[in-house]
Formats: sequence, C-alpha cells, structure tokens
Amino acid sequence: MSVNKEIKRITTETLRKMKFDGERISMLTAYDFTMATLADKAGLDAILVGDSAANVMSGYETTLPITLDQMIYHAQCVVRGAKRALVVVDLPFGTYQSDPKKALYSAVRVMKETGAHALKLEGGKEIEESIRSIVNAGIPVMGHLGLTPQSINQFGSYKVRAKDDAEAQKLMDDAKLLEELGCFSFVMEKIPAELAAKVTASVSIPTIGIGAGNGCDGQVLVIHDMLGLNNDFKPKFVRRYLNLEDEIVGAVEQYVADVKSSDFPNSNEQY
Repeated sequence: MSVNKEIKRITTETLRKMKFDGERISMLTAYDFTMATLADKAGLDAILVGDSAANVMSGYETTLPITLDQMIYHAQCVVRGAKRALVVVDLPFGTYQSDPKKALYSAVRVMKETGAHALKLEGGKEIEESIRSIVNAGIPVMGHLGLTPQSINQFGSYKVRAKDDAEAQKLMDDAKLLEELGCFSFVMEKIPAELAAKVTASVSIPTIGIGAGNGCDGQVLVIHDMLGLNNDFKPKFVRRYLNLEDEIVGAVEQYVADVKSSDFPNSNEQY
C-alpha cells in the first residue's frame, strides 16, 4: 500500500530524531530509477545504492568487482527516482581502504556526480583515517560492522560474525569509534541479535540491522531478496513479501506462448 505523505526530504538529522523518538527506520537497496521511484513512493525512509549491485545486477559472485564509475552510474539513476528518501551510496572495494586521500577523492566524486546524500564504508578501526578525512570534508558517512562483504576473502565465508568474545568486543569498540568519528549511523550485518541490541543501546546514532535481530533502530534488505526475485538465495534473515521470480517467469512464458500462437497482438492491440 502506498504511503501518501507530503514530499519532504529525509535527512541524516531525520534519522537521528527517529532514533531519539523510538521510530524504526526502513531502508532497502535500489540500483535503478524505476525501483527507486517505486520504493520512494511507498514511503521508504532511506535507499542504499549498495555494492550488492555487483551480485544482483551484474551476476558477480562477490561485491569486489564493481567499480567506482559503475557505482556512480547506479547512484545517478536512483537519485533521479528518489524524491523523499535519503540516498546512501556504498564506496566500492579498493576506493578507500588504504589511502585517506584516495578515500576523499572517491567520496567527493560520488557526491558531486550523483547528488546522493551520504556514503557507506565498511570497517572500523582499520579505516579510521579514511572516515575522518571524509567526515572532515563535510560528507555524511554511514559505517558498516559485523559481516563486511568486501572482506569476504579474509573471512572465508558469510557465516555469522562476532559470536566469540574477542570479536564482539572489537565490534563494540568499533561502534563507539564510528560514533566518535562523526558517522551519522552504521549498519550491523549478520551478528547475534543480543549483541546488536547492546550496541544499539550504547550509542547515540542510529543502527541499521541486516540479519542482526530486532533490537536495531532500523532494518535494511536487498530489495530483490524481499521481493522474491531470486528463489535460490534463502538466508534466514530475509522475509519474502512477494514471489516475483515465479510470477515473472510465468508471465514471460505466457507471452512466448501468445506470440507463437499469433494470439498477441490481437485486433484491439494494433493500429
């Protein structure tokens, strides 16, 4: 059901107020104009132009191959469709991790060329100087802790993170550091729900969960997952609101049959 709201742009300050007021934050990914327009019309608070575009739009096994130019293209499309939602863009692998100057260059390119409202970076202490450089330039940064897909080759799998005490403590420390560095929010991915709730209560900035339980200030999912566009991907944390894969395949099968039988176009569908 569409949410008929006066168009008023959601900002980073809006999200902070939502946490303070106890209002949960809704976030989904989008990678193109059409999907962004529909999500925005539904009243979504924030749209993430995720580097998961590498998986769902380009068919790569990981998020690593997507380039800065490709992320800029997807972000440009989304920004044109989002009239109300806050648009956050992932900085892709290799554009910020090793060099704060390169990180700032990448961040400035995204902000200037897309019109997006914020950026998301994966990691904590390891990328402290890159975050500091970007925030000091006046660019809003959303962090990302827990399972960080850009580090998949280091992790070796997509299993739940921060289950042991040492990794849980590091996540707690990184969360406080992100807050101190001036991040306006951060994502926690695939970590124990109890830990995510504890972290959320310990910081003044909003937390967004994905596979991190109900104790976060908001939730994010890949829109293709929640719409059921890939039935082979069935992680525990995804709730499917539609089954579009079967519906789309069925519709195309019917179109093929109608064309083959000369049923389409009929006399009412031609000039």
